Amino acid sequence: MKTLVTNFSKQLQEALNIAQQSKVSSPKKIDVVLITGLGGSGIGGTNVAELAIKTAAIPVVISKDYFIPAFVNENTLVIVCSYSGNTEETISAMQLAMQKKAQFICITSGGKVKEIAEQNNFEIIIIPGGFPPRSCIGYSLVQLLHVFEEKQIANLHYKKEVEMAIKLLNEKEEDIKQKAKYFAEKLHDKIPVIYSLGNTEGLAVRFRQQINENSKMLCWHHVIPEMNHNELVGWAGGNKSFAVCILRTSFDYERNIKRLEINKEIFSKYTNTVFEIFAEGDSLLVQSLYLIHLTDWISCYLADLKSIDPTEVKVIDFLKGALAKV
Repeated sequence: MKTLVTNFSKQLQEALNIAQQSKVSSPKKIDVVLITGLGGSGIGGTNVAELAIKTAAIPVVISKDYFIPAFVNENTLVIVCSYSGNTEETISAMQLAMQKKAQFICITSGGKVKEIAEQNNFEIIIIPGGFPPRSCIGYSLVQLLHVFEEKQIANLHYKKEVEMAIKLLNEKEEDIKQKAKYFAEKLHDKIPVIYSLGNTEGLAVRFRQQINENSKMLCWHHVIPEMNHNELVGWAGGNKSFAVCILRTSFDYERNIKRLEINKEIFSKYTNTVFEIFAEGDSLLVQSLYLIHLTDWISCYLADLKSIDPTEVKVIDFLKGALAKV
């Protein structure tokens, strides 16, 4: 896993190359975008939907289930994200959307999704296979950005900004690793509570997922301001076993920052572990990629502190095997 994390900037460059070579058709009438995908395959969609929120002229909806919303029709662009191509929930959603005559573009390394796409002449972008899906967010995220631009859903100037992120990550790699070790020590033997501000919840979700899978730890996440209306009250039951980690960007809304300062005072009444992780970079996309990389490293160093293998996910393999028998 550490090798895969180390190669994140190389993956981003390869993803850019794949995107530039991928032929995406000119946009037809699209009223809404539905991105379907789960786990490591689906988190890129969550991130891109948030990045596009200020420029997308149509709704972008995320689906992480067997089913699809009732609004899906021939003017819906369904983006199917399944790294293996065999995610059963995603295949179910894809088949239901086919019944609604939706438009499709698929991002996958192969499997059943590739087979269905080729049989039905759907657009498809093939990414390299054979790795844990959670380690391949760079491949899927860049392809999604490419699709958003080519289909004129939102223009995030992704090529220039991903290149900026690659340069930043390469220059800051050792500094990022040192920061990750420092933050991992703070989270070790604690229950991580991850917060983000505003439209960056996808970054908190990604960090939680990586702690779950790589570090084999339970944790939770929430987002400010929503958590101020419910979870903040729950901190009356907090204690020193919790570690609060707040993901920050320079684009955080000023009112949310003021909320955060008050929140930190409240958290500190119940735990002495409250810290912020600040992104680097000149755009929200660059800062997002920076935080993804940094938090991936934190999850790996947490695995080191626990003397466990970050790659192993036998319980998920067991679940899939059990479901296959049903």
